[in-house]
Amino acid sequence: MHIAMVVYDRFTALDVVGPYEVLCRLPDAQVDFVAERPGPVRTDTGFLALTADKALDEVTSPDIVVVAGGPGTLAELENPALLDWLRAVDATTTWTTSVCSGSLLLAAAGLLKGRRATSHWVALDLLKQFGAEPTGDRVVSDGKYVTAAGVSSGIDMGLTLVGRIAGDEHAQAVQLLTEYDPQPPYDAGSPHKAPAHLVEEFRTQSRFTLG
Repeated sequence: MHIAMVVYDRFTALDVVGPYEVLCRLPDAQVDFVAERPGPVRTDTGFLALTADKALDEVTSPDIVVVAGGPGTLAELENPALLDWLRAVDATTTWTTSVCSGSLLLAAAGLLKGRRATSHWVALDLLKQFGAEPTGDRVVSDGKYVTAAGVSSGIDMGLTLVGRIAGDEHAQAVQLLTEYDPQPPYDAGSPHKAPAHLVEEFRTQSRFTLG
């Protein structure tokens, strides 16, 4: 089970590390972090870098593709190297997936036309511009395309895939071993629950705007 986890400058760390911690526990998993060029790739905070093992053109037929999101997504929406690669590998993937605004890259590559998909709530409406049907669900499956909402939902997406590939009991075992049992101290994890002034503040500040 060859898993290609796509990163680029200013991706969000948990977008890729969250699903990695789950998917790497699939039977016979082989995981490669891939980028346009191999080497360290800096996250959105600038504090952390993750090493891409391989360049995109070194990975030609992964079973699973996971595309991270983050503030750097916008710069990649017109990157032919990445979009062409996504189209090429999608021809043979078993699962093509994304976390957060990574779904915009799948959509920009033309892979989500007419399909239901999700993204981070500040970027969700942008999916319409690429012909996708946005939904606010945490994890959305449409055929082999599985998209996750913002950041932490990549863990849920990973568990969803593990269950489909290796069975419910294996997914439950992974959930238990990672002790994924969220009990947050606040109930503000979605725009429908958070204080309205915070939602408006982040909408105003977001670079993911229409137009």
